[in-house]
Amino acid sequence: MTEAAIRSPRPSLARFGVLAASTLLLGFLALPFIGLLLRVSPGEVLARLARPVVIDALRLSFITSVAATAVVVVLGIPVAWLLATREFPGKRVVEVLVDLPMVLPPTVAGFALLMAFGRAGLGGRALAALGISLPFTTLGVVVAQVFMAVPFMVGPARASFASLDPKLLDAAATLRARETFTFFHVALPLAMPGLLAGVAMSGARSLGEFGATITFAGNLPGTTQTMPLAVYVALQSDLDAAVALSVLLLVMAFGLLLGLRSAPAGSFWGRRDARAQSR
Repeated sequence: MTEAAIRSPRPSLARFGVLAASTLLLGFLALPFIGLLLRVSPGEVLARLARPVVIDALRLSFITSVAATAVVVVLGIPVAWLLATREFPGKRVVEVLVDLPMVLPPTVAGFALLMAFGRAGLGGRALAALGISLPFTTLGVVVAQVFMAVPFMVGPARASFASLDPKLLDAAATLRARETFTFFHVALPLAMPGLLAGVAMSGARSLGEFGATITFAGNLPGTTQTMPLAVYVALQSDLDAAVALSVLLLVMAFGLLLGLRSAPAGSFWGRRDARAQSR
């Protein structure tokens, strides 16, 4: 028996293993969503949306998530540019600090925010002197969402900046363009697909934030009760309402991520996959 004949079954076995693992994982991920969608009809979802509590939660979620995403974009893009283009002492510590909210339990993050910006916290005392209070306010919801969404903006933005062709940036420098001009007119347009990916991911994270919000801002209807918190309350008294709200959040998240995978933001992921395949 030749060596080729001995090795021929291996690729088929490998393909079968990949197919089996993929089927199991995708089925595991899809089954909860399918069960949720089959539990309630579209008419029931629309009927639940007419409730004042749901409308208030939906309005608050939209306002706070948009505000949090705007803050994350304004503050996160400069940090992503810095991490992608500079080497400095303590850079690894900064990278860990930026990524830490992504792996930290949300309740721990909310408690840490409470210790920092509560009445007895260092930041809370300074804000109190200015007449500003964050815990258990709508502004506190935005702060919690910003804290948890930062890594989802900085990560894709940094990767996009780091993937830029250095020759283009060097050409701008050769033409004596200032770094500010190079950033806004060269780097930013070229990195836009990755930035849009970061905006979508951080927006989705802000919209779905629960643990840090309820710990730091509480669960006050009309003030801090966002859609995820409304689902939590409905689970204790009205299962059908909880299912309807969950389906609504599922559809919103799915639509946002589907748009992320489509043009123009999806081109960022396509470029990453193409680069990975070329290596």
